[in-house]
Amino acid sequence: MVTNLPAEARAKWIKVMEAKTVEEKIRALEEFLSAVPKHKGTANLRLWATRRLAELKEELEEKKRKKAGRGVSFFIEKEGAAQIIVVGPPNSGKSLLVKRLTNAKTVIADYPFSTRRPVPGMLKYEDIFFQLIDTPPLVPGTSYFSRVIGLIRNSDSILLVLSNDSDPVKDFVSLRNILEESGILLYKPRGRVVIERERTGKVGIRVTLMGKLLDTTIDNIRKLLESYHIYNAHVKIYGEVTLDDVEQAIFENKTYKPCIIVINKAEIDPEKAKKKAYEIHKLTPNTPIIIGSAKLNRGFEELGKIIFKTLELIRIYTKQPNGEVAEKPLVLKRGSTVYDVAMSIHRGFVEKFKYARIWGPSAKYPGERVGLDHIVMDKDIVEIHIRG
Repeated sequence: MVTNLPAEARAKWIKVMEAKTVEEKIRALEEFLSAVPKHKGTANLRLWATRRLAELKEELEEKKRKKAGRGVSFFIEKEGAAQIIVVGPPNSGKSLLVKRLTNAKTVIADYPFSTRRPVPGMLKYEDIFFQLIDTPPLVPGTSYFSRVIGLIRNSDSILLVLSNDSDPVKDFVSLRNILEESGILLYKPRGRVVIERERTGKVGIRVTLMGKLLDTTIDNIRKLLESYHIYNAHVKIYGEVTLDDVEQAIFENKTYKPCIIVINKAEIDPEKAKKKAYEIHKLTPNTPIIIGSAKLNRGFEELGKIIFKTLELIRIYTKQPNGEVAEKPLVLKRGSTVYDVAMSIHRGFVEKFKYARIWGPSAKYPGERVGLDHIVMDKDIVEIHIRG
């Protein structure tokens, strides 16, 4: 095991996973920390757990302030196809950018820290919407830092806004380090494991392999999860993954967030913006970089398309047998199966599933008859048949 956890600590972690309320999570995490031995192998885990405990305590205080009718709430309920947190240093132009893209009522001022609360807005892309959230500057030591980190941790992606009137490269490295210290990665690791737990029903452990297992098997993964009392979950494997990587994902002490970088205020010095974009590209070659100007509202025409591609999303259009195709699509992750489509509609569609018919890119021929394990693709039309 990566962490060499004793049985007592493993049992305490199970309580953390089973905790429902913030109060229960805090108590369970405190007990877990007390049971984790202090040695080199557990240092990162203890650091993550300590920071997560601080975030939960801040969340609890926010709930109390909200209940008492004082203070500002940082919780933003997810809407649309995905939630993207817009972050950056002071005076990077985040608020104006969000306002231009979504018409949100953001606070725009020439002085730093004018944004003191998250402000959501909706960005339209073809037939779906993305939720962009303007946030206070990401500066450690500020009163809202841990709450912004909490927003990022719960989001689907990050829009990192850097200012061309500063040093975008220096600011990028600084923000990347700040996020990594909080357990948030802006780059895909060699291998990645996503564990989506099912809270109800008896679906067992499903493993979707979109990469390669190193020195382990799917059966070993099931046994590991069951040792942590995880009996119903969908495990998605990306890249090269070991059993240790799967265990690491159980603790969620590091999380990858797809990132898009914006070099804003390009109108100040377009050549400098291009040069800095190239330098940042060398540091993070797989991260999309947009050069634009929120002031002039230029350079962001392809942002919706870039978000869709970066988040690896697909749109699935459902239809009833002998019925019309739904206008509003289901938005799922690339690699999703007919099972995921059925679950998105209703759990009963899985329990009573007979077969599905597919029209679109993933079908060998129009109306192909497939099972739950069939991997769907963007703009597929799915017709599910169930037992009467």
